[in-house]
Amino acid sequence: MYGVNSSMFVNGKLLCRGRRQVVASLTSQYLLKRRCYSSRRNILTLTERGIFQDIFPDTSDLPKVLSSGPQCIYCGFDPTADSLHIGNLLAIIALLHCQRAGHNPIALIGGATALIGDPSGKTTERTPLESSVVQSNAASIKSSLQRIFTNHERYFWKEDKQLPKIRIMDNKSWYKDMNVLRFLAGVGRQLRMGKLLSRQSVQTRLASSQGMSFAEFSYQLFQAYDFLHLHHEYGCLIQLGGTDQLGNLMTGHELVKRVTGKDVYGIVIPLVTSSTGDKLGKTAGNAVWINEEKTSALDLYQHFLRLPDADMEHYLKLFTLLPLNEIADVMRLHKKTPKNRKAQEKLAEQVLLLVHGEIGLDRALRQTEALYHTSPASLEQLNDAEITELFQGATVTRLLLEPGFSIAQMLDRVKCLPQGHKGDLILSAGGVYINNQRVTDASRVLIKDEHILANGLTLIRVGKKNYYIVKWV
Repeated sequence: MYGVNSSMFVNGKLLCRGRRQVVASLTSQYLLKRRCYSSRRNILTLTERGIFQDIFPDTSDLPKVLSSGPQCIYCGFDPTADSLHIGNLLAIIALLHCQRAGHNPIALIGGATALIGDPSGKTTERTPLESSVVQSNAASIKSSLQRIFTNHERYFWKEDKQLPKIRIMDNKSWYKDMNVLRFLAGVGRQLRMGKLLSRQSVQTRLASSQGMSFAEFSYQLFQAYDFLHLHHEYGCLIQLGGTDQLGNLMTGHELVKRVTGKDVYGIVIPLVTSSTGDKLGKTAGNAVWINEEKTSALDLYQHFLRLPDADMEHYLKLFTLLPLNEIADVMRLHKKTPKNRKAQEKLAEQVLLLVHGEIGLDRALRQTEALYHTSPASLEQLNDAEITELFQGATVTRLLLEPGFSIAQMLDRVKCLPQGHKGDLILSAGGVYINNQRVTDASRVLIKDEHILANGLTLIRVGKKNYYIVKWV
């Protein structure tokens, strides 16, 4: 019988008891027996942070395995888009926790499996991707992973002991020359149809009007083989995956167990949801990306800055590497004056530093200051690219600064006010701002450092939301 936390599949439904409680009890039972094992290596303590939600199979052996020495642990990322999103970021942070505990993580890019498409958590079949698109996506994701792993070591690892290396691999390397007959004869013979059909992701799709293609059904075989390959080559014993990956984790365990006779394990990471409980991701259409080309550093910072107070403690535990006692301190300060949003600031800063490094965090902070402060000095901290990004949709005009150039001439050249009496009314009513300062006298000559910033820019706002940027040449 296969299950999770004394669970089993009955008529395609997963029946289980409390997940976190079981993981926590398994951990505590073993540590009580053998306190001499390194608790640091026992990553199951991450259940306290909410990062690990489930283990498979339901066994008390995993704490002992983890505490016995460094283990190889992997997590897969299919390149179905050219960027990962914050749901994937949680899996990356889980790998970082494993690395910090002295284990040997592998980030596996699914350059082959992305051509099939994982049906887990999907109500319809994925749109097939061209091989060239997958290859390009894989290269972009590899670059993102390398950047985050580098930022972690540079900004977050404070100990003298060197971190174990995180391998970034692509499963295309072992599938590209594999014969389909060899694969089916080797892998297909080891797996039983009854168990494959019982997976919740398969049952859900089979019950839908669209049904399920054989290609999608076969996906779990390929993910299972990934586990077997990494077990053979690197002694990998543990696979991390989201809650929608539970069926694939179970299939991987079954294949490795039948081929080698050895136990391997799956650890489930919770899916990241919005405050309304909706899944965040590409399919849901509300993804927040970790590549700046898709979500700017400013927008990523603002996303975390705007999260509700009720989510703060939970998100600090998930998305930062701060010790739990420090998170408790942050929350105590936050609860004293919630309007200051100190918890949100700490969360946003930690995420930005990990994802985009000091440069990205500095840019986001400067842009945020310019967005919420009226001082022209905050605008002067930005270059033209940053100010254009901050005020997206603003009309950008290049003007040659001539002697005696007045505010009225600038407004006329930029064409930001209606002609005639209507434009005069907007100006006299205080509806025009230059560098966040209200102006009513358009006859004044432009003055450097007041109307023209040190960075050679002027920001004009008409009304509440109509922005115009002047680049002086």
